[in-house]
Amino acid sequence: MRKYVVEFIGTFFLVLTVGAAVLSEARLAPLAIGGVLMVMVYAGGHVSGAHYNPAVTLAVLIRGRIAAVDAAWYIGSQLAAAMAAAPLARWAVNPQSVTTLSLSGRHLVSALVVEFLFAFALAYVVLNVATIASHEDNSFYGLAIGFTVLAGAASVGSISGGAFNPAVAVGGAVMGLFDWSDIWVYLIADLIGGAMAGAVFLFLNPHGRRAAAEPAPAGAIPAAQS
Repeated sequence: MRKYVVEFIGTFFLVLTVGAAVLSEARLAPLAIGGVLMVMVYAGGHVSGAHYNPAVTLAVLIRGRIAAVDAAWYIGSQLAAAMAAAPLARWAVNPQSVTTLSLSGRHLVSALVVEFLFAFALAYVVLNVATIASHEDNSFYGLAIGFTVLAGAASVGSISGGAFNPAVAVGGAVMGLFDWSDIWVYLIADLIGGAMAGAVFLFLNPHGRRAAAEPAPAGAIPAAQS
């Protein structure tokens, strides 16, 4: 249960920050979003592995570092947190109007591509900095993960909204930032990106798969058997 609570807390503050920064049109929104992810990864990595993202959980499942039942509870906790944080963010900011991102034509295809690519990049970074023995006891894993989201939000946020995370996408739709009719774009692109990252990791590290029940190396995220 501790792991699921940590996943709820981390995802809650991630979605809350995304909503508050975007709804208030904060100029440093990408930095705020990458920063809160970084600190929440450091805060919760030793307990749950600090996924805060169903696409990352799927990648870690394919990687073999979490059991299927745990993965389902992680995703449930992440989505519940997003649904709780989204209305709070909108209430707190209380914007006069909300611009809803609608996708169609070439814009829709571009959004699919960039969401897939940066969801892949995020999950790939998590697997490589936080689940391998050669990086055990490192202190940079949270910084690497947070900066991946910062880079994505700053570079392609204007194209897709920069979710890279199905929970963030659902929260964004609740806040009115994303059109519910486009939610499939984020679910499909982000989850495929996470799955592809897990598969590529195993291809590049053929001896890297370990059973979810096997003790992980010492270190922040691996210690939680992410």
